[in-house]
Amino acid sequence: QVQLVESGGGLVQPGGSLRLSCSASGSLYRISAMGWYRQAPGKHLEVVARIPTGGTTNYADSVKGRFTISRDIAKNTVSIQMHSLKPEDTAVYYCNAHVTPMLGAPPTDYWGQGTQVTVSS
Repeated sequence: QVQLVESGGGLVQPGGSLRLSCSASGSLYRISAMGWYRQAPGKHLEVVARIPTGGTTNYADSVKGRFTISRDIAKNTVSIQMHSLKPEDTAVYYCNAHVTPMLGAPPTDYWGQGTQVTVSS
């Protein structure tokens, strides 16, 4: 089994900053990518930022220049630093990892429990 544990999140004023972190544990034969997604009330789940192993980091257009994702491959962690937060960034943020849990097993997406980010004055 694979577990993703998130930390961070909370309430912040517009223009403020927050940092979310996520740690993966369990059967982690290979992690192909880690990233962050979010879902605002009444909206679909959307990718915020994603780092493939050995690939190019991707950001949603709405967060480019404000959010920075980082990954520690050795520690199986991913973090996202969020600056200049806007009310429209309010959502539940989910950590995601694309994992091959053991040799010969198919790669699977795993998700954290979600953490609320609220941007409001």
